[in-house]
Amino acid sequence: MKLAIVGGGSTYTPELVDGFARLRAEFPLTELALVDPAPDRLAAVGAVSRRILAKQGHPARITATPSLEEGVDGADAVLFQLRVGGQAARNVDETLPLDFCCVGQETTGAGGLAKALRTVPVVLDLAERVRELAPEARIVDFTNPVGIVTRALLDAGHDAVGLCNVAIGFQRRFASWLGIAPERVRLEHVGLNHLTWERGVFVDGEDVLPAELEKHAAEVAGDVGLPEWLIRRLGVVPSYYLRYYYAHDEVVEEQRKAPSRASEVAEMERKLLEMYNDPAVDEKPELLSKRGGAYYSEAAVQLLASLVAGRGDVQVVNVRNNGTLPFLGDDAVIEVPARVSGSGIDPLPQRPVPPDFRGLIAHVSAYEELALDAALRGGRERVAAALLAHPLIGQADLSERLADALIAANAKHLPWAERT
Repeated sequence: MKLAIVGGGSTYTPELVDGFARLRAEFPLTELALVDPAPDRLAAVGAVSRRILAKQGHPARITATPSLEEGVDGADAVLFQLRVGGQAARNVDETLPLDFCCVGQETTGAGGLAKALRTVPVVLDLAERVRELAPEARIVDFTNPVGIVTRALLDAGHDAVGLCNVAIGFQRRFASWLGIAPERVRLEHVGLNHLTWERGVFVDGEDVLPAELEKHAAEVAGDVGLPEWLIRRLGVVPSYYLRYYYAHDEVVEEQRKAPSRASEVAEMERKLLEMYNDPAVDEKPELLSKRGGAYYSEAAVQLLASLVAGRGDVQVVNVRNNGTLPFLGDDAVIEVPARVSGSGIDPLPQRPVPPDFRGLIAHVSAYEELALDAALRGGRERVAAALLAHPLIGQADLSERLADALIAANAKHLPWAERT
């Protein structure tokens, strides 16, 4: 099997390569094509990736190229993991909203919208070229904001699915607490990308979440940055991203006092690339675990194996709603367990969602629809409308001022900005 990674020069890539080496029985990789326009990053990541495979005795060939045509030709699957504007643009996403007393985050709120505006047109252009070069290839999107980008791909008729590592991280955590293999843990995971709750944890058909929360509520609270009393009251495990909603003002104050995550990651990436350039480095560095994306490789390998081999197992993915959550439109993209096979991806039926979760999901889904419209068609009024619809913003004057600031800060990535 040939896999092409668009954005293959990412410092994440050795995490993926390590996963392919360790999990070779699940996905018979024969060629990995790394596609990236940055020659220095591509050379460093390509070299260390080859050494990782060689050390673990994996026979796959790794190619590194700036040419999408060369990389995608003959691919069975294509994984998107790109960042338009790099860490510099991310830093703006995380810091500019703070000037308006809003959370600064690269996948939600004002920063998430800015990233969507930059990213969606680029991804759609790449996907069209993939369709011409490898019409049978499945597209796996790990590019944030995953929900919006995946919806854009599906709306354009691409065979695409979105992937996030939040669910597999929780699965691994519960398996560790229970002392069992992760494969025995099935999550009742519901929501949108970066807006999810674990409302059931099943082992051999039994929901062990109430008992595990009774024992580990304090630890869960620490992991997701929320008070223990709230975890116990909700009776579920919210993703870390719910903190931006449940503790908005507290987060803003913290962010104002600390360096942005983008600045920290930029320094990590500098160090990682130095390590990757060292011929003695033949395994993923420990520093990579601090970069984010825990269990990304396991999630990607499992999904790719199911897509290509048609295993029909259940995985948490970003997929069309198609009536799964009846309070959302069929075209919405949700993040839920789904059965993944060679013929398609079918979300599993969901129990009724309680009103406190249902309301927030519907609110953010409506924002995502408007955000995608702004990303596709541009225009200041569409940007302001999306900001006004987001529950973390939702004020008319604030939305207008933020729209002007976001457009100005991202103008070089927005061809329509000069016409606004």
